[in-house]
Amino acid sequence: MAPRPSTAHTSVPARHDPPVLPRMNAFAQVRAARKARRIPQLLLGLTGYGAAVMLLVQSGLGAASWNVLTEGAATSLDISFGWATNLISLVVLVAWIPLRELPGLGTLLNVAIVGFAADATATVLPDPQGPLAEIGYLALGLVALAFFDALYLGAQFGSGPRDGIMTGLVRLTRLPVAIVRTGIEVAVACAGWLLGGTVGVGTVLIALCMGPLVGCFLPRVAVRLPAVSAP
Repeated sequence: MAPRPSTAHTSVPARHDPPVLPRMNAFAQVRAARKARRIPQLLLGLTGYGAAVMLLVQSGLGAASWNVLTEGAATSLDISFGWATNLISLVVLVAWIPLRELPGLGTLLNVAIVGFAADATATVLPDPQGPLAEIGYLALGLVALAFFDALYLGAQFGSGPRDGIMTGLVRLTRLPVAIVRTGIEVAVACAGWLLGGTVGVGTVLIALCMGPLVGCFLPRVAVRLPAVSAP
């Protein structure tokens, strides 16, 4: 009987998958391949994100922290929710300067599209009638918000203004993402509440569920790109 081939010295090369969202500057994002899919995905993700934001607001059960701030700012300044969204996005972008964050196409379109999509949704979305409808708006809005957030991030054109604040503070303070994100959410929700924004059970639910949901959706919708070198 022929001896069985020895596997003692056989090794399988370790597989090193590229990160879901490789770190790229704005020029690398624009030069990267697969733009025929990435650009429509970016636009759909941002539009859907704005619509999901309004679903959560209309539920009346409490929106995400940044939306609480937006609602409070809209009430205090007597402007629409969409214009308040755009205004806060611009203010947050200014805060990127000391954090040395660089915007990408997705960042700029986030400012231009999300607020207007939220306003457009508000004009056609009926008010929920009864507790079951409110819960339905909250559940659908939460899942949609996470999905469209992952969709636009997965287009590989950079993060929105608020995500840039988080990543910049993590790098600056060297604190874990969980601590920085929680601190931002609490501070923003409190500021929005003081300005007249609605805080409810939905605010807590969104804070607890957004991370796991985005983590589930993102690997499935992210556009895989050829390996790029970090800037």
